[in-house]
Amino acid sequence: MENQYFTSDSLHVKNRAFLWGDAVKVSFFIKNGGLIMDEECYFFLMASMRKMRMNIPLTYTLEFFQSLFQKDIIDGKGIKNGIINFQVFRNHDELTLAKSSVSYFYEIVEMEDVLSVHPRALELDLIKEINVNNNLLSNIRVHCPENIYGGIYAQENDLDDVILLNPNKRIARTTSGNLLFLEGNVIKVPKQTEGAYISPLMENFVTFLHKNNLADIQEHEIIAFESQKAEEILMISDEKGIFSVGKIRNKTFETSRFSELVESWEKSFNQ
Repeated sequence: MENQYFTSDSLHVKNRAFLWGDAVKVSFFIKNGGLIMDEECYFFLMASMRKMRMNIPLTYTLEFFQSLFQKDIIDGKGIKNGIINFQVFRNHDELTLAKSSVSYFYEIVEMEDVLSVHPRALELDLIKEINVNNNLLSNIRVHCPENIYGGIYAQENDLDDVILLNPNKRIARTTSGNLLFLEGNVIKVPKQTEGAYISPLMENFVTFLHKNNLADIQEHEIIAFESQKAEEILMISDEKGIFSVGKIRNKTFETSRFSELVESWEKSFNQ
C-alpha cells in the first residue's frame, strides 16, 4: 500500500528541509487503532527540536499531536497499525534562524503490527570507509549523508543494511536503527555516546525486559568483532520497525529468543 502523506502548509522547493536538511524526524506508533508510547515520542520530538535550536510553537502540546493523528490518520484514514514518521523543518521567515517558525510533514507506513518482528531476517555487513559521529546531534534523526551512502552501499552489495562504526571503530548503529546483541542472558546495547540513536521504541522494549527480569540489559562500547560473537542480533528502527539479523558476512544467527522476547513485550500492550 502506498504511504499516506500530510503537511501543515503547502510544500515549496524553497524550504530549509529541502535546501539544507534543516529538519528533525521522530516516529509515533499506532497499534490497534490507538497511539502507543505517544508521551515518550512527544518528549523526544521536543528534545530533538531544542537540540537543533528550533522555535517550538506553543501549540505543540502532547494533546495537539494526539488530536492531529487521531483526526487525520486513525479516524480520517482508518489506519489501525503503522508508523508515523513526523518531520519538523525550519522556515526562513525571520532575521535569525532561532526565531523562525516551523512547519511539519509526515508520512504513515501502514503495517500489520508495529511491535512484531518482521518475518524476513536481515543480512548486514560492516562498512569501514565512512563512520558516524558520536556528539550531541548524532543521537537524533537529522540529515545524515552517512545514512545515504550506507544505504546505497547496501543496495549495491545485495545487503539489507550496513553497520556503521564511530571514529573509534566501535559499533554505533545501522543506517536506520539500533542493534541489540544477545549473549546468554545478557543483551548488549551500544551506548548513545558511541553514536547510537535515541529510540523511544527500543527504550520501551529494554525497560520492559528489565522490569520483568527477562534479560540483563547492559550498555557497552562494542568493537566490530563482537558482532560475530553474539548468539542473536535484533535491529530496532523507529522509522521501519523491528527486524531479526540473520547473517553478517559468513556468520549466521538464530532468531528464536529475541522473537519470544518481542512477543512477550507486544502482548503487554494488549493487557
